[in-house]
Amino acid sequence: MKFLDQAKVQVRSGDGGAGCVSFRREKFIEFGGPDGGDGGRGGDVWVEAVDGLNTLIDYRYQQHYKARTGGHGMGRDRHGAKGADVVLKVPVGTQVFEVDNETLVADLTRVGQRFRLAKGGNGGFGNARFKSSVNQAPRRANPGEEGEERTVWLRLKLIADAGLVGLPNAGKSTFLAAVSAARPKIADYPFTTLHPNLGVAAIDGREFVIADIPGLIEGAHAGAGIGDRFLGHVERTRVLLHLVSATEADVAAAYRTVRAELEAYGHGLADKREIVALTKVDTLSAAERRERLAALKQASGKPVLALSAVAGEGVEAALRALADAIGQARRADEPAVADARWQPL
Repeated sequence: MKFLDQAKVQVRSGDGGAGCVSFRREKFIEFGGPDGGDGGRGGDVWVEAVDGLNTLIDYRYQQHYKARTGGHGMGRDRHGAKGADVVLKVPVGTQVFEVDNETLVADLTRVGQRFRLAKGGNGGFGNARFKSSVNQAPRRANPGEEGEERTVWLRLKLIADAGLVGLPNAGKSTFLAAVSAARPKIADYPFTTLHPNLGVAAIDGREFVIADIPGLIEGAHAGAGIGDRFLGHVERTRVLLHLVSATEADVAAAYRTVRAELEAYGHGLADKREIVALTKVDTLSAAERRERLAALKQASGKPVLALSAVAGEGVEAALRALADAIGQARRADEPAVADARWQPL
């Protein structure tokens, strides 16, 4: 299945059903009076977050959605049925924007969360509604109200606990494949990863979700390389694992390049908790390892993990560091419970 994280759709709710003009006609009843029923409401258009989806590919091939018109009223006080709703099922983490692709309408972050995009039109009144003491035989009924029509953008931002960032070929996909059941494409050329991948990692009985995004290069915020559009998928993460390849000629410059792109992108990415790791250390001699670890530590101002996903070196330490940071972030996000005491009035 192809990965699609943005789609434009046009939706229209159903029109309301028309009211009916009818009069009661039965044997031996001389003055039956009006008995036209009301029209039914038009169907609504909803967007709902469901489990089991991780792409918006369904909306690549169908962009127009219309709810059903409400049933028309009939004689003998029979009201029309409500029109059937249309539900757009999307992955958890989908945001809905107006047609300008900037104004946020809804953010669906939980399974089962839904939002009404377009409200169905009300049904028209039948002539029975207009009966009064001065007009006992009304011959008028209302047409149904028209539905709403709008165009929206659906934008998916994957929900993960940790995000992998780094230059192309920094070893992000290799790390994800080593710690989870995910099978991203791995090769020895840049930009092997063309779309985000998710994997579930576990350590010491703790599980968390890791998101791997395509690599960043200098100028990604201005569209260089694949650009920075996939950085939105790590906006919701609690911690970033910044991987720097030991094969880089200048590991400090490689680190600063990615940090500059995170800061240029904004949206709080530069302020997230960060764990720095030097990858592919199995390709270095002992002296080279010490030299590049020291250079990366000086550039980042943080402790640096030595990591080789292929050899299995440092993988458990990296997972424990991620699990600890995620746990701390979760506790910090929990609202503090005040010690409320009962006081008599």
